[in-house]
Amino acid sequence: METLKGTHSRLNGIDLYHEEYIHPVSDKTIVLLHGFLASSFSYRKLIPYLMKDYHVITVDIPPFGKSGKSKGFRYSYENMAKTVAELIKSLDRENVFLAGHSMGGQIALNVVHQDPGLAQKVVLLCSSGYLERARRPLIWSSYIPMFDLYVKHYLGRTGVMGNLVNVVHDKELIDSPMVAGYMEPFRDRAIFAALSRMLRHREGDLPSHILKSIDTPCLLLWGEYDRIVPVSVGKRLAHDLPNSRLVILKNAGHLIPEEIPDEVSRHMRDFLLADN
Repeated sequence: METLKGTHSRLNGIDLYHEEYIHPVSDKTIVLLHGFLASSFSYRKLIPYLMKDYHVITVDIPPFGKSGKSKGFRYSYENMAKTVAELIKSLDRENVFLAGHSMGGQIALNVVHQDPGLAQKVVLLCSSGYLERARRPLIWSSYIPMFDLYVKHYLGRTGVMGNLVNVVHDKELIDSPMVAGYMEPFRDRAIFAALSRMLRHREGDLPSHILKSIDTPCLLLWGEYDRIVPVSVGKRLAHDLPNSRLVILKNAGHLIPEEIPDEVSRHMRDFLLADN
C-alpha cells in the first residue's frame, strides 16, 4: 500500500494522528474511524480494496493508536466527533464519505449530526448503538487515585487474545501479527488513565429522536454472528435512521473489516458510487 507518512496534527487540544493513502486521480475521499480498543490497524485489510476508487484517510481516535492520551482532553463522543470534523476541514477535501466500525460508527453519526454537510454518505460497520452512559457509581469511581490500574487489570483479565476471540467468527483468522497489532497501543500506560476519563466523559450513544433527524444516506453492514453488537441493534438503527439500508453479511462476526474485507468493500463501493 502506498501511503503518505503518518501525520500528527494539533487539533481541538489533542495530538491527532492520521494516515493518508493517495489515489492518483479520484476526487473522492473516505475517512475511516475505528472501534473501541482498536486503531487504524483494524482497517489494514480493507484499505487495499478502497484505494482502487478513493483517497483513503484513517484516523486514530484519541486516546487510541498513535493519537494523544492527554489528561486535559474530553473523551466524549461529541468531542471526538468535533475533533474528526476539524481534521476533515483542515485537509480541505471535497466529496467526503465517512465509515465507522463499532464505536467509530457512533462517532461518524455524531459528525453528521453536528455538521450535516460535511460528509455525503456514511457507512456503519457493526456500529454501536443505544448504549447508555455508565452508571454514576462507576463514574464516581473514576476519580479515585490510581483508578487507571483497575482499568488495566480489568482489560487484562481477557487480554487481547480474549477480545479477538469474541469479535471474530472464524477463530483461525487470529494470528500473531494480528495479536501484536492490537496489543501495540496498550504498551503506553498513559492509555489507561485516558480510558478512565473516557468512562467519565462518554455521554452514551445518540438517542432515537436524534437519529431520526439525520438525513445523511447510511449503509449499515452487519455480521450475522456479531456477539458484541448484535444484528438487532443494526435493525433498530436502520429503523431510526430515515435514509438507511441494512445488509447482513453471512459467516461473519463483529470485526468485518478484517474478516471479509472483499465483501465489505464491494457493498461500500456500490453504495458510495451510486447517485443517491
